[in-house]
Amino acid sequence: MRGQGISGRGRKAGATRSRTSRGSHAVLGERLVFVDDLEVWVIAKSHLRNCTLRVQPDGRIEVSVPSHVDDDYIAGFVRKKRKWIESSRGRIEQSPMGRAATATPDELREWRAVVEAFTPALVERWEPVLGVKAGKLAYRKMKSRWGSCQPSTGRICINTVLAICPPECLEYVVVHELCHLRVPGHGPEFHALMDAVMPDWKERRDKLR
Repeated sequence: MRGQGISGRGRKAGATRSRTSRGSHAVLGERLVFVDDLEVWVIAKSHLRNCTLRVQPDGRIEVSVPSHVDDDYIAGFVRKKRKWIESSRGRIEQSPMGRAATATPDELREWRAVVEAFTPALVERWEPVLGVKAGKLAYRKMKSRWGSCQPSTGRICINTVLAICPPECLEYVVVHELCHLRVPGHGPEFHALMDAVMPDWKERRDKLR
């Protein structure tokens, strides 16, 4: 599950050192600031034109900003979005990913056992439908994705949090990852394949949000 996000325009002001990269913009620096009672992680990115605000599945607030944006602007931007932040956090807390953030070790073990028990049969059922053969199946708790696929090896990893989601969601994720063995990306060809083999996949996907 990806974090909730919105955007707005920012002003440029100061420079920080290039550290790593996220998406298409190099990350110049990351720091924690406090806006009233909110902890906000500010991430400066090169060539970014607008400020973007995102609430991650664990409730962390992130503001991505152009390379030279001052703290006063950031504080004002966050305050304007306060209601949206609170609403997003409320939705996240009630979501499967939100529940997983506070899961006990026993719960995590139980979830893994459930997903491990049901996934192989789903893979076996859908492989001939799609004309593919999966490689190694792996299971782990993931914070932002429901599954992953390595087309080069056929390895598929399934998020164990799916154990607390409606059963049709696990099947959707399995089919989604198997489809990547035929179409690596998420372009029109991939969506057309999903539409053909699982016409209600979007409804299933929406139950994960």
